[in-house]
Amino acid sequence: MLKLKIHTDLIECGTDEAGRGCLAGPVTAAAVILPDDFSHPFLTDSKQLSEKKRLELKEIIETEAICYDVKHVMMDEIDQINILNASILGMHRSIEGLSTQPHFIAIDGNRFKPYRKIPYECVVKGDGKYLHIAAASILAKTYRDAYMAKLHKEFPAYNWKKNKGYPTAEHRDAIRKYGPTPYHRRSFRLLPEQLRLEF
Repeated sequence: MLKLKIHTDLIECGTDEAGRGCLAGPVTAAAVILPDDFSHPFLTDSKQLSEKKRLELKEIIETEAICYDVKHVMMDEIDQINILNASILGMHRSIEGLSTQPHFIAIDGNRFKPYRKIPYECVVKGDGKYLHIAAASILAKTYRDAYMAKLHKEFPAYNWKKNKGYPTAEHRDAIRKYGPTPYHRRSFRLLPEQLRLEF
């Protein structure tokens, strides 16, 4: 059973991102503050859940959270500042978008940069330990998946509706055949044998 949050006496947000390892599309971050009486038996790390279950939980989180926010950091920013900094920037922006200012920030993973002098803690595999981080992971994942499904309509050959921009064999075969799109991350090694790809 996941714990609600790290500090029971503080207004605490959980934050997480989705899409760090993708070759195309944004990295998406979410921040969530849950009420102190929140619980849900199925809420856990988004990677452990089916798409159907994630979408069901998304509705519950959006209805019951005190507040939440989701932000995309696009490919050009990822290429300028690198994926780690872009992930942290997305988390900062999603925290900034909360209508209630948290007193403490719980982050999934092991890297973060201070945000407005608010105390924080990084929790490795936090989306499997704390409900507010798990809720953030579900919002980040579902919002990013919906964005990639939209991009799929523009570039169906890459099948982003299914692979979401991750480096699957099918996705890489499409890059070999058709080249990169404006949604591919230029700073990433798009093909294992890549020396230089023309954009």
